[in-house]
Amino acid sequence: QVQLVESGGGLVQAGESLTLSCTATGATIPINGMGWYRQIPGKEREMVARITDAGTTNYAHSVRGRFTIARDSGKNTVLLQMNNLKPDDTAVYYCYALPYWGTWGQGTQVTVSS
Repeated sequence: QVQLVESGGGLVQAGESLTLSCTATGATIPINGMGWYRQIPGKEREMVARITDAGTTNYAHSVRGRFTIARDSGKNTVLLQMNNLKPDDTAVYYCYALPYWGTWGQGTQVTVSS
């Protein structure tokens, strides 16, 4: 059973940066894509960024130009570099790994103060 462990969240001020990390362990089927979602209490989880095995990336409109996703395939790790953070980025961030869709880690809290 694959396990996802996210880390790197914290409390920052608007305009500052954070880097999130997520590592998948226990995969018995090769992971071919990873990405990040975020969730605010009471709202649906929304896609933030994703990267395919070939390195193709896709970002939510709200983070394009500020966030960068990167993948270390050899370590089944995905990073999310978040620059120029805004209060609207405050959420719990979760990573996912394909083909293990539906498996989530505990998430990492990102709080951005104005």
